Amino acid sequence: MTVIAIALSLAIAALGLLGLFAPDRLIGTVRAFQRPGGLYVAAGVRLIFGGALYLAADGSRAPDGVRLLGMLVIVAGIATPLFGLERYARLLDWWAAQGPGFVRAWSVFALLLGLGLGYALTP
Repeated sequence: MTVIAIALSLAIAALGLLGLFAPDRLIGTVRAFQRPGGLYVAAGVRLIFGGALYLAADGSRAPDGVRLLGMLVIVAGIATPLFGLERYARLLDWWAAQGPGFVRAWSVFALLLGLGLGYALTP
């Protein structure tokens, strides 16, 4: 599970890099989930990531923090389909309308979160 958690953490970091250097491409990537099946894919990825974090927590540098984050991601995965496609579209439209600086700021957060998790998960 640690390998899966690290891989998904690095994927988050990669999305952060994409948004930092090409915010419009990140928005296009996120819009790919703007369909009924896309929400279920996003929910599944969140459930897998949350479960991997939870199970990998004991061997990490910050077991309590990684375990807590894993539980939060699992809850987010369960809630994702309940959020609804229309609400998701409105949120994404608002997020994109804030401009590239806003997207880049959140992308820096994603980059640091992904790298930080990758570090925390390595022995």
